[in-house]
Amino acid sequence: MDSTVIIRRPRAYLRRKSLHILPEGAIIVVNETQIMQRFLYGATSYLRGLQLISKHGLWLYFWIPVLLSLVLGFVVLRAAYGISDDMGGWLISFYPFEWGKATFMKIATVMGGVSLVAFTLLIFRYIIMAVASPFMSLLSEKLEHKLYPDIPPQPFSIGKMLSDLVRGVRIALRNIVREIFFTILLLLLGIIIPVFSPAIPILIIAVQAYYAGFGNFDFTLERRMGVRESVRFVKANRMLAIGNGAVFVLLLMTVVGFLFALPLGTAAGAVVTLEELEGPSYS
Repeated sequence: MDSTVIIRRPRAYLRRKSLHILPEGAIIVVNETQIMQRFLYGATSYLRGLQLISKHGLWLYFWIPVLLSLVLGFVVLRAAYGISDDMGGWLISFYPFEWGKATFMKIATVMGGVSLVAFTLLIFRYIIMAVASPFMSLLSEKLEHKLYPDIPPQPFSIGKMLSDLVRGVRIALRNIVREIFFTILLLLLGIIIPVFSPAIPILIIAVQAYYAGFGNFDFTLERRMGVRESVRFVKANRMLAIGNGAVFVLLLMTVVGFLFALPLGTAAGAVVTLEELEGPSYS
């Protein structure tokens, strides 16, 4: 028999033509099987996103971020390689005692490698999302029009463009500060309490997955919600975001996958987000 989890949900979002908000703090019973299903749906939506890009000929919005990722990836990886030898030594310099220094050196070396990978992925992800954001917003909008042709397009205006720019900066700053905070906290936990060290990389990937999924979802949410509403939406659909972001982060960690992570993640995020907001599409 499946067990259930009772959670206090921060305003659940279910929209079809209009936004319906449950009272803040409403109690919802969530089945653990459903939680896993939502995670898997967020992860497997990459296939649906790729199918839609191919079906509707949206390859221009696919290949531009691929080329940007290639250039930026070379720059970031070269910089990371240059500081890789110093990370472990920098952590060891904070240990003032001779007793247990050999053990601490081993732990510091491992945590130094983990931190290098974590912050390399983090820096690359936020820069590529910022640089390629105009193309990813257009990709998301094109997919929305193909999936839901009855939704009228939003008219262009300078005021709206500036408002979206300010909103994007606020979201990015909010997320990067929180992600860095939780990443450093986990790294310190792994150093101070070595028994937790094996779990630290997994937890850091989970944190990065959540915020990566947030970023992919926001290319669609930016046309519909303000900062607070977007944050509440992602919190209410965190397993979808983690599923989307987990594939995104894993792609970033592969030799070739990092080139395609952003357009595929954006397309997958658009599919999931739009279905949560508008209901299933049969286009």
